[in-house]
Amino acid sequence: MKIGVFTALFGQMSFEEALDYAAKSGVEMVELGTGNYPGKPHCDPDKLLGNKTAQKEFLKAIESRGLAISALSCHGNALHPNKKFAQEHHETHRKTVQLARELGVEVVINFSGCPGDGPNATKPNWVTCAWPPDYLEILEWQWKEVVIPYWKEEAKFAKENNVKIAFEMHPGFVVYNVDTMLKLRDACGEVLGCNFDPSHLFWNGVDVCAAIRKLGDAIFHVHAKDCKIDPYNTAINGCNDAKPYSDEINRSWIFRTVGYGHDYQTWKDIVSNLKLVGYDYVLSIEHEDSLMSVNEGFQKAVSFLKEVVIAEKAGEMWWA
Repeated sequence: MKIGVFTALFGQMSFEEALDYAAKSGVEMVELGTGNYPGKPHCDPDKLLGNKTAQKEFLKAIESRGLAISALSCHGNALHPNKKFAQEHHETHRKTVQLARELGVEVVINFSGCPGDGPNATKPNWVTCAWPPDYLEILEWQWKEVVIPYWKEEAKFAKENNVKIAFEMHPGFVVYNVDTMLKLRDACGEVLGCNFDPSHLFWNGVDVCAAIRKLGDAIFHVHAKDCKIDPYNTAINGCNDAKPYSDEINRSWIFRTVGYGHDYQTWKDIVSNLKLVGYDYVLSIEHEDSLMSVNEGFQKAVSFLKEVVIAEKAGEMWWA
């Protein structure tokens, strides 16, 4: 298992500065944003697509520092009812898939997206309940008329480019848990899988290791991000919380650096179960801990994960 980082975290640094910092910190892989929500501070498809010289220099900068690309990420909403917004996100996704092929990167990470409640909607509508019956009608329309047709076509495009699409199961989008992930995969093909991010599952009450077992080979990439559930606020309001992320003291949960939401044993169990289902790729640090600076949160995550991975390797040696 390798330790990586999603370099969107270092958006204020130049490409070379971000690579130097990552390599010096002891990570082995970088995940690069190519537009949409993460932006494209270090990897611009418009500058790299079809440009062999630029691609060669780009890859040399990464490989000369002992790093490799784990994935290209274009988290967005190509199903948004705003046609202009959706088209922009769709085009970024397509360019990212094509660039991944040209760079020899196997995984593109995205969100599944979320349509509105019908053809005349202007905003996304995320359905999470079965009653009143309007909601099931919305859900049926979304999946039948928008979600499955779109991702069937994009699965075909990804396969033609020898690339896998990994959805981050994220609230607010149609794929947000194991059930919805497998539903879309069953409908559109095994070129679709997930970017497994435990943080979003923790606050939904999911047993993360059970989710790993169920997903199995549908896990293409893993984010190392933690979540702390506040026992006092949750006791009052439950875990569905729309308060701003900056209002930490009143929120039911907040994102934390790995180790500050769940302990070593939890993360050792996560790594062990990933290996049990055949995943031995990358733990890509995504730092969104609002209580820590970029440097502090990132360095603590690297240190924590090194201990987890070393412990797992020691276990392998013992069993051998």
